[in-house]
Amino acid sequence: MDKPIRVLMVTCEWPGPKQSKTAHFVKRQADFLRAAGVDVEVFTFYSAKNPFNYARAWARLQLKLRRDEYDLIHAQFGQSGIVALPKRLPLVVTFRGSDLLGIVGDRDGRYTLLSGIQKKVSRIVARRADARIVVSEHMKQNLPPGTDAHVIPSGIDFQLFAPTAQDEARLRLGLPADERLILFVGRPSQGRKRHWLAKRAVEILNETTPARLVVAWRVPHEEVPLYMSASDALVFTSMQEGSPNVVKEALACDVPVVSVPVGDVEERLQGIEGCELCADERPETIAAALRKVLTRGGRVNGREAVAHLDENLITARVIDIYRTVLANQRVSENTQLMSRVSQAGR
Repeated sequence: MDKPIRVLMVTCEWPGPKQSKTAHFVKRQADFLRAAGVDVEVFTFYSAKNPFNYARAWARLQLKLRRDEYDLIHAQFGQSGIVALPKRLPLVVTFRGSDLLGIVGDRDGRYTLLSGIQKKVSRIVARRADARIVVSEHMKQNLPPGTDAHVIPSGIDFQLFAPTAQDEARLRLGLPADERLILFVGRPSQGRKRHWLAKRAVEILNETTPARLVVAWRVPHEEVPLYMSASDALVFTSMQEGSPNVVKEALACDVPVVSVPVGDVEERLQGIEGCELCADERPETIAAALRKVLTRGGRVNGREAVAHLDENLITARVIDIYRTVLANQRVSENTQLMSRVSQAGR
């Protein structure tokens, strides 16, 4: 039997103390890879966008690579991959959004000064990687010229994100049974998410159609599907995204989605009756779309539409990339060996 592929997953985004509260999709991929037979070890570090933290992580990683054996490194987010350079092992990098698109500040909703540095770092990593993964097609244009990438969105845990009867979900969460609820998922103070835009849209909506905006933030990840099932619609107002997970997860719960055109949302909502992709980002437009969804009422056929994003299927695609990278490495090593033998025989 073949030995399991030994992968060191490197990331500065990992759910836990002092770390990201929203990067559950990284942990989920590691868990599903393990379940599929890949030997995954996670190397995580706290970056805080501080170069000294990256330097310390680089030193720790180099020591680890001298001590332990792996087949390849998989960096989650472009900036995480910088600590794996210069390469000692084949490098796979997944670019997930802000690493290639830029960092949006919370205060003014504009791209930060660090944004340009992070994008340059990610492009350096992209040039040196053996394989690149982006979570949506539009991100490819931010890669360095001459580099290509596999398009593999983050997958969905269909066991966790599954429909629950609305009355039951509201009862379990203590939410009112007799109100229309619009769900916003994310940190309200995060500039990129534009909670203020969702709030203003619901205020306009209330001029004709009573509804309440519910914010799911700092709630246990396992309860997010309940918040989705309890809601009449999810509103999504981000100014920048790669492939927003919350939209796909809401669809997996058969919840109607109203979204501005961002990331790959247009592709996700295409053909799903009861969802609305807004023509522009004005709060009046979003309010009108919400009104239309609430008037229609009911659930949508979202779960079927995103069935191809089952994390098990996504995991299989990632493993195929691992195998291709390792096969290419063996070919390269054999070619180099034959070249040395040929030179020694002259």
